[in-house]
Amino acid sequence: MPEKSIKKFLHRFGPLLVLLVGLGMFFLFELEQYLTFEMLKHHRQALLGFVGRYVILAPLIYMLLYILVVAFSVPGGAVMTITGGFLFGSLFGTIYVVIAATIGATILFLIAKTALGESLRTYAGPWINKMRKGFQEDGFHYLLVLRLIPLFPFFVVNLVPAFLGVTTRTYVGATLIGIIPGSFVYATVGAGIGSVFDAGETFEVANIFTTQVWLALIGLAVLAILPVVYRRFKRKKKGGK
Repeated sequence: MPEKSIKKFLHRFGPLLVLLVGLGMFFLFELEQYLTFEMLKHHRQALLGFVGRYVILAPLIYMLLYILVVAFSVPGGAVMTITGGFLFGSLFGTIYVVIAATIGATILFLIAKTALGESLRTYAGPWINKMRKGFQEDGFHYLLVLRLIPLFPFFVVNLVPAFLGVTTRTYVGATLIGIIPGSFVYATVGAGIGSVFDAGETFEVANIFTTQVWLALIGLAVLAILPVVYRRFKRKKKGGK
């Protein structure tokens, strides 16, 4: 293959290859076994000791790992978020998660906006048409709702806005704000998970989102979508005059 063709290929598909290699390495070396509550329980004292000794380095390492998990779209986001609450407490755990998740999601978003986007489109293809109208009408508030309530897989919501013309500024703002409530819920659970381990009980992520939590998130989503509904109402009212 001529050198020019190789450069063209790497320019177009290089980022996708990096993502695929990273994902492949994750499963090849069975790293998913480390993103489990059992591993957290087993190494809890060592992790807490490390956080206690390295109060600046520990959060940086944690956020870097979280960024990689999100950017490579590997499973384990929930475990990472709960671990953040366990290691750093509800408040700081939420802060570190929101920063890292926003950076990781933005990296994937920016990659999708490049020529590589066509290669990644296949992953998000089935959902694009379902989301198209919402993003076209009001990208910020629609994305905010999708972040508040996980109607679609997280990695899909990271990709689709790039294919539908959402600006980076809108994407970052809606992502940053929208993931705060859910992250706080997970981090708060993580802050108290030690008592679950001490009791010898099995922890299930599915038990986190109780009826009360869902109602709270839905309420926030309704508040987020109200400006869109109001503007649509005003347009119809003006058109009817």
